[in-house]
Amino acid sequence: MQPGSAAVLTVLSVFFGLGCLSAHRSKPDQNDRNAQSGEAGEKKKNQPHIVFILIDDQGFNDIGYHNPTLNTPTLDKLAAEGVKLENYYVQPICTPSRSQLLTGRYQIHTGLQHSIIRPSQPSCLPSHMDTLPERLREAGYATHMIGKWHLGFYRKACLPTRKGFDSFFGSLTGSVDYYSYGSCDGPGLCGYDLHENEGVAWGQEGKYSTTLFTQRARKILESHDPTERPLFLLLSLQAVHTPLQTPKSYIYPYRDMVNVARRKFAAMVSTVDEAVRNVTYALRKYGYYRNSVIIYSTDNGAQPFTGGSNWPLRGRKGTYWEGGVRGVAFVHSPLLRRRRRVSTALLHITDWFPTLVGLAGGNISRSHGLDGFDVWPAISEGKDSPRQEILHNIDPLHKPAQTMSWEANRQRASGNKPEGPAFKKPKKKKAPRLQPKSAFKKSKPKPKSKPLPKLKVNPLQKSKLKPKLKTRNFPQNQKLTHYKPFLMSSGAPSASGTSRPKSLKPQVQPRAKSKSRRTTSQKQNLSRSRPPQPKSKRQLKLLLKSKSRQTFSKYQNTSQSGTLLPRTHHTPQFRLQLFQPVWDTSVQAAIRVGDWKLLTGDPGHGDWVPQQVLSTFPGSWWNLERSIASFHKPSTHRNVWLFNITADPCERRDLSDQRPDVVQQLLARLAYYNQTAVPVYFPPDDPRANPNQHDGAWVPWVDEEEDEEGKYQGVYKKGRNSRKKKKKKKCRVCKLQTFFLKLNTRMMSNRI
Repeated sequence: MQPGSAAVLTVLSVFFGLGCLSAHRSKPDQNDRNAQSGEAGEKKKNQPHIVFILIDDQGFNDIGYHNPTLNTPTLDKLAAEGVKLENYYVQPICTPSRSQLLTGRYQIHTGLQHSIIRPSQPSCLPSHMDTLPERLREAGYATHMIGKWHLGFYRKACLPTRKGFDSFFGSLTGSVDYYSYGSCDGPGLCGYDLHENEGVAWGQEGKYSTTLFTQRARKILESHDPTERPLFLLLSLQAVHTPLQTPKSYIYPYRDMVNVARRKFAAMVSTVDEAVRNVTYALRKYGYYRNSVIIYSTDNGAQPFTGGSNWPLRGRKGTYWEGGVRGVAFVHSPLLRRRRRVSTALLHITDWFPTLVGLAGGNISRSHGLDGFDVWPAISEGKDSPRQEILHNIDPLHKPAQTMSWEANRQRASGNKPEGPAFKKPKKKKAPRLQPKSAFKKSKPKPKSKPLPKLKVNPLQKSKLKPKLKTRNFPQNQKLTHYKPFLMSSGAPSASGTSRPKSLKPQVQPRAKSKSRRTTSQKQNLSRSRPPQPKSKRQLKLLLKSKSRQTFSKYQNTSQSGTLLPRTHHTPQFRLQLFQPVWDTSVQAAIRVGDWKLLTGDPGHGDWVPQQVLSTFPGSWWNLERSIASFHKPSTHRNVWLFNITADPCERRDLSDQRPDVVQQLLARLAYYNQTAVPVYFPPDDPRANPNQHDGAWVPWVDEEEDEEGKYQGVYKKGRNSRKKKKKKKCRVCKLQTFFLKLNTRMMSNRI
């Protein structure tokens, strides 16, 4: 072989060798790309499509599988084939429920503890707080919202498209006409409220809103590719909220109902059932159903005065009785491991945030301060719920209607006369006959001790020996480093997903008196006091002797009691706690721990309203949602109620007098939660929101540069001058009108 040809062969061999080597090296890179694309595809395949259907004001008795008089075949079938959530809780009014759904936090942590966000109020979700659609969008979801928002819109940063939704079509206020889309915030303050993304959607008048929103949902499902990207759709129907409007064809099947409001309400429930049927049909048609999760939930209880029904539960919308907070809900999905069953796991609306983010494969660790739990194993597999308690709310701005403390009520129920500062003197009213005159005098105690009542052996009667205490308020934002609630053991999970604080022996420290009047939201009604000494040595001796015989195990639950979390303390620590009230029971608050539910302050109208009732409630819809004084005053003034919800779901047996130990434990939990609360933000109405200044529509009216949140520094409280002016405007005719209005309402209540 010639040298030239040999050189050529060498060059060619090197060239082909390098080519083979480069080809050999390119294969792993291609494999890496295929592996990455395969992992991404597998992740998309495992990410389910989430459809959340939120109904407005649907009560416990307003669905077919609870009440056969309502025709809801689609809802009944979906619930029967899925999982019915029969121990599921929401908030009593619209805004708090929706805020907790989207943020996963209690309303005491968002500043929305009091009432709703009205159209003229410059308020919305906190700007620093992340939302459910934001976390789902980070996980690769397309996010869309249709229907009612009701979380504020005074600036563009509050709109749904700025809170994580790719698109929005619906109303921003709380109550909209179903055909004209007009929304009012009082007489003469009305405007058009139908929006698409960040603009006004004019020209939709005459179309029924439930039908219009359903058509938009089907259009989104049709245009989206389910294999390309997972979908999150929040369909927030305004039905069955007032006004009671529905096409006549839906009313005809309920023509036999005597109550006209109930007839229209039932017809609106049928429109919701048809809307859900059309949405589920679209899910099947366009290829979503096999990898989808459908969640159906109400936002609060029903309003019996406008046709709704919570029977047999107690109370109504706007109250913290079961009728206001126990919600209708179910989950339907082919992905459920255990279907066709009823779940009694304790669930709350805040749980959807971590549950859905975890189900979507999102990063939940970036959301700090969540009050919800991932309850998908409890829903899908039937496991125990990680949730053991629910803080329904703490509203320091709600005006209490009661005049007697829990201790005075307990003594009255047990046959003793209330004494000392535990009994609060009612304003402009004579003292009850059972009340001695000395209770109102600030006289020094006599040296002679009063004879003690005869004690029974029953340990439940030991509450008679409990001395009365003076309560003192302190600012909410002041942390109590010397106080730790003794109720929970350190190993149990808390509502925020972390372990509960360790039980410590409470230390009693005297505190200086603070002003009784709330000047700002930073001063919440939370009370502490030092334990007074018994009046005589004989009392002290009998007291210690009786308590030493009673161990903590005697207070364990019997047939009529519920279950609490594990108790780790011994009798001496519990004995000190009995002398130490840690909560001002005039504050409106409600908490559920295990089987027990505690209510303090004014929980709201607490009747059991049957299905067929008179619906001529005085006032308009905005008066039904705002925090107003109740026309019906209870026969006995109370400020503490305790119920075993598992044994008594209708709240007919108040056990606060029989179980003072449980009351004290739940009061301690309220005090613990109150330390974590943020100031209430409830600003006054802004006249710039008037739709007449914005072409007749409700739109954002505050510039982004304007610091509206810092303008009022928390709670808005009217000054004395404004009160005096209002008093001057009152007239005798107005007082007579108010008197006859209350009289008529009481007559209606008696007839009911």
